[in-house]
Amino acid sequence: MKKWLSPFLLIASFVLSAVGHYAGWDPTFQFILSAISVIFVAGFLGKATENVAHYAGQRLGGFLNATFGNAAELIIAIFLVKEGLFDMVKASLTGSIIGNLLLVLGLSIFAGGLKFKVQSFNVSLAGMNGSLMIVAVIALFVPAVFLNTHSITTDDTKLLSLIVAGILIVAYIAWLVFSMITHKNYLSDVTEKSEEELPHEHAPEWSKGKSIIYLIIATVMVAFVSEWLVGTLETFTSRFGLSELFVGAFLVAIVGNAAEHSAAVLLAMKNKIGAAVEIAVGSSLQIALFVAPVLVFASFFFGNTMDLVFTAIELLAIGVSVFIAKSIILDGKTNWYEGLLLLVVYLILGVSFFMV
Repeated sequence: MKKWLSPFLLIASFVLSAVGHYAGWDPTFQFILSAISVIFVAGFLGKATENVAHYAGQRLGGFLNATFGNAAELIIAIFLVKEGLFDMVKASLTGSIIGNLLLVLGLSIFAGGLKFKVQSFNVSLAGMNGSLMIVAVIALFVPAVFLNTHSITTDDTKLLSLIVAGILIVAYIAWLVFSMITHKNYLSDVTEKSEEELPHEHAPEWSKGKSIIYLIIATVMVAFVSEWLVGTLETFTSRFGLSELFVGAFLVAIVGNAAEHSAAVLLAMKNKIGAAVEIAVGSSLQIALFVAPVLVFASFFFGNTMDLVFTAIELLAIGVSVFIAKSIILDGKTNWYEGLLLLVVYLILGVSFFMV
């Protein structure tokens, strides 16, 4: 009975959420149904990711989770770009970056630290991730500074944004080659070689083929549920008088990354902190170095180029997030208090955005 309860709740909540969306039920009721569905779908995706990670390795498993998790957000963002809603897109990108670095990483480290006193992962990987985050901050700061100091024109800023976007995409592809091919062993996670856990704890529940299929199915379900939930946010938030900036940077980002939240925390609680860090930090890097640049090029082909000029508030939030996250992961060791510090910074930014 217990074996079939979870799949039943997963399917039932998803179907109810779909019916509510297409039947045009009350937006608040739709929001509640979709939020419940997100919880079960995120758990399903987390389980699929864990099984895939067993066959592909924790780093590749974490990368796949981040990629599949960001795919839904990229698709939604492309439609927003097509409509010219650049401010909402940038706010959601900001929210995704700080949400992954502070909320996802913070919850993972905190939850894992409550169960294991100190968790370790590859210190070389931590250093490389830190350097890449700094590059991402530089790429976002430069266009804004040059435009706001009137050193270049608005048209030149769009051209600069296209050039920077192209450079970032090349840098991200090079990082994938470096981390997954040429220096794979150099960056392998320390827990992969650990024998602290019993052999049966590593045994996957599903076969390799089934794990991949379930990962794809779970990602598709996340994409649908996230879109349904986001569709109810405008009505839901207007009833509470929430600002567009807060909605884009926090609510939309939290919903869009719900799958990664679940997977990273579950992996950390199983002492697989390396995979959890790869999901959280890797997702932020993917947003900054790949998703944002792709959106710039997408807007160019739509005939209205979106620049990479973020507001001072957004840049401050991203800069602060990168600074605290880099300082915490740099030594390759984590504990519950470091996770709490990340959550504290996230709450500070959340309250600040709420008051804007």
